[in-house]
Amino acid sequence: KDEGKEGDRDFLQWDTISLMSLLGVYVIIAYYSDAKRSTRYRHKITNQRFDIDYIKEQIKNILSYQSDALHWNLSHVDKVGKIGEKALGAYAEISKKLKVEMHSRQTAEKRIIELLKGKDEFMKLSRMLAEKAQRRERLTIQPKENLSETKAIITIQNYLGGYYYFTSDEAGVKGNNIFLIEGKHSKNNSLPSLEDIKDGLLKMILFTNLEDVKIDSKKYNSVAVLKLTVENHFNENDLSVSQKEILSLLQKEAKTNGFKISLS
Repeated sequence: KDEGKEGDRDFLQWDTISLMSLLGVYVIIAYYSDAKRSTRYRHKITNQRFDIDYIKEQIKNILSYQSDALHWNLSHVDKVGKIGEKALGAYAEISKKLKVEMHSRQTAEKRIIELLKGKDEFMKLSRMLAEKAQRRERLTIQPKENLSETKAIITIQNYLGGYYYFTSDEAGVKGNNIFLIEGKHSKNNSLPSLEDIKDGLLKMILFTNLEDVKIDSKKYNSVAVLKLTVENHFNENDLSVSQKEILSLLQKEAKTNGFKISLS
């Protein structure tokens, strides 16, 4: 996804597809075919829209597909280079139409050449970039995190050979247990937003299903914790009716799926 020279540019990573396969989610790798020019930045585009006809075609294919998400996603990955070429062509048209300069075409073309080599090269390239991002994130505390410990690097390998490179917002060892903590913070509200909580739940899916957890070859029992914090300390009396409902549902979710909630 390219937002133009004055915006961001992101590349699809193999581990995103691998994670979706792990969660049983069918992935459609698609491209944007239309956009509007930003009113604030001369060389930035917004309101990007997918090629809807292509999306509809792929949805029909999924509805008639006879196998699971993993096999669909693996077959789709084989087409990622060709889809990348379509994306590059579409951005060239958008650039010409809106008179907006995009990021370097040469850099994108080099990436696509690697993708056209096949799935293994895609995995290798994505893994290298993910490891770099993991190291950067370990040194950064995001505004939506109110944390007391150092981030911990976590590398997860599933039985399919997929690697996931994450950071735990906090990690603490007590006896044979290691607590893997995902933190969500709100500066202005009585509870972090539903979007942030959902984001935290994705980590809980991973952290509650870990097996054979080790630190420097020593095995530990992993305990997943979703830590919700607010600026002036959490007080249930300050919650609105909808926030109380969210918290109640979250507590049921935690009990059912074996993770802990920390409120402060």
